[in-house]
Amino acid sequence: MRSRLSTLFDALLPVIATLAALAVGAVMLLFLKVNPIEAYGALWNGAFGSPNSIAETLVKATPLLLVALGICISFRGDVINIGGEGQMIVGAILATWIGLTFTNAPGWLIVTAALLAGFAGGAVWGGIPGLLKAYFNVNEILSTVMMNAIAVQLMNFLLRGPMIDPSQAELASKIPQTARLEDAFHLARLAPTRLHLGALIAVILAILVYILLWRTTLGYRIRAVGQNPNASRYAGIKVPRYVVLALLLSGAFAGLAGAVQVYGVNYRMITDGSASGFTGSAGFNGIVAALFGQLHPLWSIPASILFGALLVGANSMQRVVQVPSALITVLNGLVVVFVVSSEIWRHRRQRRRLAAVREDESPPKQDQPEVQTEAKP
Repeated sequence: MRSRLSTLFDALLPVIATLAALAVGAVMLLFLKVNPIEAYGALWNGAFGSPNSIAETLVKATPLLLVALGICISFRGDVINIGGEGQMIVGAILATWIGLTFTNAPGWLIVTAALLAGFAGGAVWGGIPGLLKAYFNVNEILSTVMMNAIAVQLMNFLLRGPMIDPSQAELASKIPQTARLEDAFHLARLAPTRLHLGALIAVILAILVYILLWRTTLGYRIRAVGQNPNASRYAGIKVPRYVVLALLLSGAFAGLAGAVQVYGVNYRMITDGSASGFTGSAGFNGIVAALFGQLHPLWSIPASILFGALLVGANSMQRVVQVPSALITVLNGLVVVFVVSSEIWRHRRQRRRLAAVREDESPPKQDQPEVQTEAKP
């Protein structure tokens, strides 16, 4: 019974962490002389209060889920991908270029090619840190963060130069954006709202990633390398190959998220000069969604919806109760910190339980009989 309760507590730990973050946020709201019940009521109504609100939540959750799927793969392979922002940008650039170049092709063909190009672009951008990690022992956290910076500068250059909207090219104050995609190239709508086909694609891919990780030899090897690279190497698994593959697939899903964002929501690339100007910080928030879902592709679906609801509902809360926009950023940051901290604590609890089980199962030490030796004269 104690073991079952401990397992249940671990499963509910991300939910408890989110509630704790909201409790801290309630204290901050009280300091601002705002009723927390009214504020969180506005948050709930903004995220789930109407069909349009639900659709907006699912739209916001779609790129989070796609990034989270990639994070599930890389973290299971014990490589940390912090480069989702850059991978989204590169995937979106390639997908947008296809839509702006082949304007006379059929819509279904361009959309398919663009999504595949986004997938491939993100894979390349994630595979580079994978190669550096596998064969040159370069820390993947540093390399993926640096690749983010390179991708941002590449985006700024292209959107202010070769890929800029022709209507903006001659203006004094140019808006860094591309031309709008043809209507035939938009992802199909699933309802009379902004909810698009990308949401369904993301859910299908979540099922496929689950099958990949737990029902295929490839997924088993990725997880084995993540659990113990030395034992995997001894078993004949080529560890560097699967390190590269884990980051490559992780980047691919982030790149696909960028392509879906262009073809399903924005219909063009636009930025304010930072990564979040295009991605909305989905490359980072997707990491938290994956951790909230305990690095399981299927559990990442409700986790992404939850964080999508927080993002959409927080904006509604800001409008209704007139709280500063900085508080919304702080509230989202609190959820991130509490969830990540709970995940670290959960891993420590698991290690302590495993050590206790091993100690209980170890055979008791037997007393060795004393050997009597005769003293020599």
